[in-house]
Parts: sequence; structure tokens; C-alpha cells
Amino acid sequence: MSFRLLLLLVIFLWNALLPCSARASSAAASSRTNLLLITIDTLRPDHLGCYGDRQAHTPNIDSLAAAGTRFEHAYTPVPITLPSHTVMMTGTYPMYSGIHDFSGNSLNPQQPTLASILRQHGYATGAVLGSAVLDHRFGLNQGFDFYYDHFDFSRLEDANLDLMKRPGNEVVDQALGWLAANAGKPFFLWVHLYDPHTPYDVPPPFDRQFQGRPYDGEIAFADSQVGRLLSFLKEKHLYGRTLIVLTGDHGESLGEHGEKNHGFFIYDATLRIPLLVKLPVGERQQSAVAEPTSTVNLLQTVLDVLKVPPPADAQGASLLPAVLGKPRPAATPVELYSESFLPLLHFDWSELRGIQIGNYHFIDVPQPELYDIAADPGELHNLYARKPAIAQELKAKLEALVQKYTAGHQQAQSTPLDPVLMERLKSLGYAGFSGGHPPKAGENRQLPDPKDRIAMFELISDAIDASQHGRFQESTSKLTQALKTEDTNVPVHYLLGLNYYRTQNFQESITEFRRVLQLSPDYTLVYFYLGLAYARVGDYQNSIDYLQRTLKADGTNFSAAYNLGAAYLKLDRVDDAVAAFRQSLQIYSGYEPAHLALGEVLLYQQKLDEALAELRQAVALAPNDPRAHAVLAKALHAKGLDSEAQQEMQKAAAAGPQH
Repeated sequence: MSFRLLLLLVIFLWNALLPCSARASSAAASSRTNLLLITIDTLRPDHLGCYGDRQAHTPNIDSLAAAGTRFEHAYTPVPITLPSHTVMMTGTYPMYSGIHDFSGNSLNPQQPTLASILRQHGYATGAVLGSAVLDHRFGLNQGFDFYYDHFDFSRLEDANLDLMKRPGNEVVDQALGWLAANAGKPFFLWVHLYDPHTPYDVPPPFDRQFQGRPYDGEIAFADSQVGRLLSFLKEKHLYGRTLIVLTGDHGESLGEHGEKNHGFFIYDATLRIPLLVKLPVGERQQSAVAEPTSTVNLLQTVLDVLKVPPPADAQGASLLPAVLGKPRPAATPVELYSESFLPLLHFDWSELRGIQIGNYHFIDVPQPELYDIAADPGELHNLYARKPAIAQELKAKLEALVQKYTAGHQQAQSTPLDPVLMERLKSLGYAGFSGGHPPKAGENRQLPDPKDRIAMFELISDAIDASQHGRFQESTSKLTQALKTEDTNVPVHYLLGLNYYRTQNFQESITEFRRVLQLSPDYTLVYFYLGLAYARVGDYQNSIDYLQRTLKADGTNFSAAYNLGAAYLKLDRVDDAVAAFRQSLQIYSGYEPAHLALGEVLLYQQKLDEALAELRQAVALAPNDPRAHAVLAKALHAKGLDSEAQQEMQKAAAAGPQH
């Protein structure tokens, strides 16, 4: 064979082998199992067709249940959105991750998450969120290539409170767009639907179909969006090789035990959730699993299906054997842990911790509770006094479980209590403030039992809702009534201060805010509003002091920096004002009021080129602000650009009167 013929043969074989190799690589990638995790906020299983509700309209969730495994008794360890999802994403309990609530901390970036693990194994990772409660600042974005939160946290606009959540159709629109772009590779997509959470805003046609039943209407709407996701997977031939998990983060009390919503108590109404697991095609799985389970097992289960090793600190166990119908080895009964630190962290009332083993549910509070959930599923009859031996046995097991799963815990990252984030959380019905703290070592405090404060809690919740909708007099009346139960309650005085500030009763707001600091000197949320209130009564030195303290506590508060600059100007401290305005823009370069204020001061200082740059930026950011056009016109005139100045004056006139 000639050398030339041999060379041609080598080239031919090389070119032929390359596409095969590429096809093999592509086939290997396409054969890997994808993961779709759907979490539906505030979802009680007994309001789904597949869990026995004949009035429900949930055909898509029901079809997923029929194709997979339905866990009949699944529970979350904590009935609050952020810590509940943290449990799912890390496979660890709150005492390990440190995420008990959303009060001033975020997930430690060193702690592995489901997304970070799968990304390391070649998965494209995407998440689309329905609520600001899962904003990236809380840390659950770790490991995601794409984390669509994108909520508007503008600090001086109260009109955008509804933008702290997005309806399921918008969530799924974004999710389908991401799927379309990433369907050619192994993917993990987390879709969070917030719709069943209060406040309800049922879209048509479900608003008409479920008149008088808004919670069920929201669930039906969420189900329709689940249907869109499932249809896309089927149309793109992805359904068969996708592991699909659908679950809730917590339930809803709906008035049981005196609780309207969730988060305060740890009864079955808010702990029990749906859990559906559909394996890839080819796996024979059980239609239902009766054994109780916790969402702390979700991470281990998913990784087991995907054949990815779990992290060393995972505290759950894989449910795959149960899904496949393999008998569970004889062992100790399932221990279900639960907690709520909301009463403690927000109101300085006792936390709740519980354990469920077999038929018994024990809740450790100042007035302990024990329920036989088989005989008393509504948990209405406290057996603690009648069965002290069982109660003490469960209490000991609870203490051992807490100690076991706290060992080696990750320290959550401390984050500033941003007043605006807290305000936005209140708009979603959450207690958007912090008024308590865990007992310090050696500190023996007798804290109120949450059962004795549920009426006060609901009164405060109603007051928050009233203030969010501009009914400040009603809100103030309810808060004043709450103080009759507990006149030293820090959050109530704080909320009263906010009401007085918003109704321009600035002196009363100062009185309430100062009362907060008397009761809790380290309550940093109050600094910002004290700074604003003192400015409104003309006490600029005190305003400066509290705004400086605000920025020391929260260096991201660009509104505090802007208002600090305004206060400096009132005292003719021009250079300090310039520095404060620049600080505001360093934090948030898109803040038009700071560009305008800085431009005006620079114009006053005859720094025309710098002034023009800032004022042009202000106009670009707020083209309908007549004052920005007018000040820019003035600067242009000073620069000798009279023609352009005239154009800006015309724009100012067209934009309307200056305020």
C-alpha cells in the first residue's frame, strides 16, 4: 500500500470516528436522568384529588401521582418557606444549617446544596422562584447557574408590594424558556409556585369556579401550571428520562388551633405536605408508601436515583427503596422532628420543638403537649397529664435528636436586617421584623407559651395587613389593643412607630421608635426610620446620627446614604453631602434621586462637567421627572449650551409640574 493511500485511509477513519465519538458523548449525556423539582407553597395534601379531596380540581398533579409514588404521610420539619426549602436543598435540619427563619441570616456558602452537587456532576442548574421569601440573599441560589428571583426592592416605593411575588404562569414562562435552552444536556430545574399562599389573588377562570374557596382556586391554578411543565417534557420527549418530584413546603392551618395561616404552630395542619416521586421510565415503583417520612430525606433520595454520591453532612436517608417497594429493614421507628422558632425570633415567646414517633406527637413548649394522632388526627386533646411516661420518653428522644443533628452544625451567615426587605416580607403576610433572641448560655428565661399568645399574634397579623393596605387607623387600633396583653412587646412598638411615620405623625413615631430602643438597644431596624423621622421634625443632627448607625449596621442601604446626604445639606455640610450621595450611588448606581441630588450640589460648586454627567444620568433614569430636566437645563445654560438647555426646559414643561 502506498504512503499516500495509507494517509487517505487514516484521514477517512479519523473523520468517520469523530462523529461517532461525538454521537456517543451526546448519547451518554442524553441518557442521563434529568431532575425536575416542583415545590408548591402552602399546599395541604387533603386539598388534592390524589389525596382524597373529591372537590379538588388537580388533574395534572393527580396524573403525576398516578404515574409515580405518592407518600401518604410526608412532613416538613418546619412550616416556614425559607427554612423548609433549606431542609430540602441541603438534606439537613435547621439546627445544623442555622436557618430557622428569615431573620438576619443566610445559608453558609460552604454548605453543599442539591444544586451545587449536581452542577459539579455536569448538570445545568436552574431555578425560578415565585416569591421574594426565597430571594438570593438568603443563600439558596448556591450552585444554580440560573436563579430567577428578580424582585423589585425599590426603597422609596410602597406601590410595588405586589411585585414581591409572581403568579405561576410567569414562573412557568421563565422555566420553560430555560428548559428550551438547556434540554440538550442533563438538567436540574427547580420551579417554585407560590400561588396558594395568602394573600389570594385567584386568576380567571378559577376565580369563578371557586367562588368562596380562594385557597382551592389558587391550588387549581397552580395545578394548571404544573400541567404546562409536564406537557413540555412530553412534547420534547424528556418526560420518560426525567425524575420528577412534586412537594409542598408546608401546609396551612385555615383556622385550626386559632391559627389562620402557618408558621406559628407545629400541628399536622401545617407540617403535613404532599410528596410525589416519578422515576424515569423503566423503573417499577410503588403507587403509594404509607410509612411516614420527612423532606429532610429528599436530597438523599434524589441523589440515589441519579447515582450521585451524597455529601458527608447529609442527615436524611434515601427513600428510593420504599419507592421501589423494597421492605424496610427492621429498625427503630421513624422519628419525625419539627420546630417553629417564629414566636421566639420575632416576639420573644417560646419556640416550639416536636417529635412524632408512631401514633404519638409530642410538642415541647412551656405547657407541653402530647397527642395520639391516630385517635385524634386534629390534635385537639392534650394527653400530656394523662400519659406522663410516654411524654417523658418522647421528650428524651427529642432532646437526643436535637443534640445529634446539631453536632458539627454549619454557622449561618449573618446578614443585615434590611428595613426594606423586612417591609417586603410583611407585604407577603410574614412577620417582617425581629423582636426576640434565643436564650444565651446560662440564661434562664420564662418565655410565654405560644398557645397563650396566638390571639395576640393574629391581632398583630391583622394589623400588619391593615397597614399594608393603607388602613393605618385600623392597624394602630389593633396594635394598641395588642399592647394590653404585653406592653413591652418590641415588634408592636416598632409597627406603631411605622404607622405614625406613614401618617406623618413624626413626633409620635419618634416616641415609639425610642421606646423600641429602650426595650431592645440592639434593634437595628429602627435606626433607619428614626433617621427619617428626625429629619422630618427638623432635628438634623439626630437624623445624621441614626442614618450613620443604619449604614454601619447595613452597608447596602442606599436610601439611608441618600437621606444622610440630604441631612448634611440642611446643616451646610456640603462636602459630607457629596460623599454621602456618592456612597448611595456606589451601593446602587441606578438610584436617580442620588444622581439628581449630587448633580445639583456639583452645579452649586461650579463643577460643571461632573454636574452634567450626573444630571444626564438622572434624566436617563427618570425621563419623566420634570425637576431632573429643569436642573439639567440650568447646568447646560451655565456651560453655555443654551440651545440644549432650551430643549431640556421644554421637556421639563412637558413632563409636568415640579414637586
